Amino acid sequence: MVAWQHGRRVVTAVAAGLMVCGTGCANDAPSEDARAADPVEELHRAVGALVRAGSSKALTSMEMAAGGTRVTIRGEGVYDYAERLGRLEVQLPQDPAGTSGHRPITELLAPGALFMKNRGAGVPADKWVRVDTGTLSDGNLVTGGATDPLAAAEVLRGTRTATYVGKAKVAGVPVRHYRGTADLAVAARNASEGNRAPLRAAAKGFATAEVPFDAYLDEQGRIRKIRHRFSFVNGQQKDTVAVASTTLLYAFGVPVTVRLPDAEDIYAGKLAEN
Repeated sequence: MVAWQHGRRVVTAVAAGLMVCGTGCANDAPSEDARAADPVEELHRAVGALVRAGSSKALTSMEMAAGGTRVTIRGEGVYDYAERLGRLEVQLPQDPAGTSGHRPITELLAPGALFMKNRGAGVPADKWVRVDTGTLSDGNLVTGGATDPLAAAEVLRGTRTATYVGKAKVAGVPVRHYRGTADLAVAARNASEGNRAPLRAAAKGFATAEVPFDAYLDEQGRIRKIRHRFSFVNGQQKDTVAVASTTLLYAFGVPVTVRLPDAEDIYAGKLAEN
C-alpha cells in the first residue's frame, strides 16, 4: 500500500507474502497499483466526477451504536448531482418486540434543506417537515437517518491523508479502494455553496472533526461506495454514539425528478419528541 499526505508519498508497505527478489527486481516496471494517482488529489476530484455523471440511484445504511444498543437505518432513492436534489425512502429499525410499526420516511434533499414526510407524532400525514441543515449539529450527515449522497462525497474534499489500498469490486464493478481521514472544517471550506454551512456545523457538533473513511472509486473516478465513521455525544445521556454511514451509488445517468413542497404543504407547528 502507498500512503500520501498533502501530495507527498510518506509510506510504502510491501504486502505480506511478496517474494524476495534478486538485483533484477529494481528494474521491474511498476504495477498499475503503484502508478495510481496521488490518492488525496484523486479523492478531492470525486465530487466533480459525480457532477459530470449527472445522477445516480443510491442505497444507504446507517449503523448507530451506544450503550450496548445497536440499530441500523436503511434508505433507497435517487440523486441529481447537477441540481443538488435527491429523494430517499428511509426505513426506521424494528422496535424491541421485533415489529416495524413505522412507515418509511420520505426525504427530499436540497441545498441547505431537508424535507421529511411521515416524520413522526403530531405532524399531519399530508404535511412535510422542513429542516435547515445548516442549523443541525451534524449538518444532516446523521439526523435524517441517511447521509446526503452529495454531502458524503463533499466530505472527501477535506481529505488530509489517504492510502491506496488496492483493487476491489463493488456490485461487480471494478473499483480502486482508498482509506483515509478527512477534516470536516477543511471540507466545509472547499464544499459547494449548499453544503458549506452544514459541514461547518458538523465540524463543530461532532466529537471530532476528523472523519475516517473508506472510498471506492470506479475507472471514471465516481464514488461507487463510501463509508464514514462519525461520533457524537448524546446531549441527554452524555454517552458517545458511534455512527457508521455507508452509501452505495449505481445506475449513473438515471432520470431524477424531485419536486420540493410548496409553502402551504410545510408543517409550521412544533415537533413532538420521539
